Amino acid sequence: MSYTNKYQSWLENDYFDVMTKDELRSIVGNEKEIEDRFYTELEFGTAGLRGVIGAGTNRMNNYVVRKATQGFANYLINVRNIKEAKIAIAYDSRNMSYEFAKEAGSVFAANGIHVYIFESLRPVPELSFAVRELNCHGGIVITASHNPPEYNGYKVYGEDGAQVIAPYDEMIIEEVNKITDFSQVKHISEGQARQEGLLTWIGQEIDDKYIAKVKEQAINLEVIQKVADDFKIVYTPIHGTGNKPVRRILNEVGFKNIYVVDEQAEPDGSFPTVKSPNPEDTNAFTLAIELAKKVDADIVMGTDPDADRVGVLVRNQEGEYVVMTGNMIGAMLADYILSQKKLRGELLANSVIIKTIVTTEMTRAIAESYGAQTLEVLTGFKFIGEQIRLFEEKGDKHYVFGFEESYGCLAGTYARDKDAVVACMLAAEMAAYYKDKGMTLYEALISLYEKYGYYKEGILSITLKGIEGMSKIKAIMEKLRELELKNIASYTVLAKRDYEASKRVQASLKGEEMLLLPKSNVLYYELNDNAWVCIRPSGTEPKIKFYFGVKASSIKEASSKVEELENAVKQIIEPWM
Repeated sequence: MSYTNKYQSWLENDYFDVMTKDELRSIVGNEKEIEDRFYTELEFGTAGLRGVIGAGTNRMNNYVVRKATQGFANYLINVRNIKEAKIAIAYDSRNMSYEFAKEAGSVFAANGIHVYIFESLRPVPELSFAVRELNCHGGIVITASHNPPEYNGYKVYGEDGAQVIAPYDEMIIEEVNKITDFSQVKHISEGQARQEGLLTWIGQEIDDKYIAKVKEQAINLEVIQKVADDFKIVYTPIHGTGNKPVRRILNEVGFKNIYVVDEQAEPDGSFPTVKSPNPEDTNAFTLAIELAKKVDADIVMGTDPDADRVGVLVRNQEGEYVVMTGNMIGAMLADYILSQKKLRGELLANSVIIKTIVTTEMTRAIAESYGAQTLEVLTGFKFIGEQIRLFEEKGDKHYVFGFEESYGCLAGTYARDKDAVVACMLAAEMAAYYKDKGMTLYEALISLYEKYGYYKEGILSITLKGIEGMSKIKAIMEKLRELELKNIASYTVLAKRDYEASKRVQASLKGEEMLLLPKSNVLYYELNDNAWVCIRPSGTEPKIKFYFGVKASSIKEASSKVEELENAVKQIIEPWM
């Protein structure tokens, strides 16, 4: 069916409510807008569904949520053959999150699936924890993470508490695609779901159990007590779900001086104080930096709306607050956790740090220095969650810590997704540890660079929206696959990994080596002098991303090398833009 026919169908079908039809009538004559809303359907990427809120098959709305949920229900009942299935649902502060959560719950209940819904907004990692704690067969979080206010999304979790991976995500998509008419979607009211014993609201009891597990990950409570009187934290939840759990855990482990940015403390899906609620964006910390300067804070932290990622700022040598990248804070936490566990005799011989393929190679050097292993997975924290499950099933490895460059990490195995609550606790504890040694976190970072080398990473993200953008992204990846690059800037290409073809080709050899990671539309170039470049389309946004990594002998040299690689890649792709 063409996009114009889909549009007309939504206007004429009695299934769709008056508000939806009024919204669609308002774009009559705007062919480009109609095309964008109906030319495709939202698909599961690295984090499930994600899109702009509005009417249409390519938008987030009650009907798309219902259809996705019916597909998930059919997967549990017909494909997995689960009797008396149970599902947990959480939601963040975004516009329509609560409404979408209730819609999903009503569809599950209509299919005889018992639904556990949080009574109010909760962070992603608590949903991951709740799935396993309540012995559910899956879970959903309604969130669009750090995207702009007009977005919302739908993350799907398996019974292990991690986001679904292949082939299960594809099985769910297949079931969703089988639904060709909205009349196939079952739906009952909240009242009927309660009356039939298929809906349970959850809250404080799960909160307490979750926080207790987070608190178990603290390593050095005694050092917190030593500096607590003088140690100052500025924290902002950026209008999201982190406010209560982050403040609670910081208080419970002994921090006394916690300053929250009042203007950003309350949940608000419009995110009125920021352009984008993204802890990767320094602008999101404008108010936090003002407060930090006022109170002379030792550390500044901010979590995204669903509180699975955290941004950290520290004072540099000039006394200015600067953002630590996800690679920086992740590498520092890896070093801190490994060093403390080794000091206490708690570091097992089979300990493993997990990172994604676009995460800093400094991780490998750090892990090796403590006798720990480094395991690399594809981009997406679900692949780290998968490895935690495999470690437990096989019993051959011990998970210590995992992180990705996009500001997400997890210590412990109580959850299977990145957790900004535990990250805030450990980052503050680490800062307290270094303060006790007379060092700032920035000075501690420099000391690690001096020890392991000045690793630096960069990212070039190009947004290409709509059907034309999708075609352009596809063409860029195809052209790069065809192109046999021998050099990128002044660097020699030593090997090219094509994860879609599952092969690694060394430039100096004619043979091919099979890649063991799952197939994915990713290209990775191994370069001389410890440098690398990786290219992948985003799984959740209309973007193509280029990642760069280098190692140097100084910050200035490292920055120059990253800039050189970025400029070279821009030149390569310019003819195709």
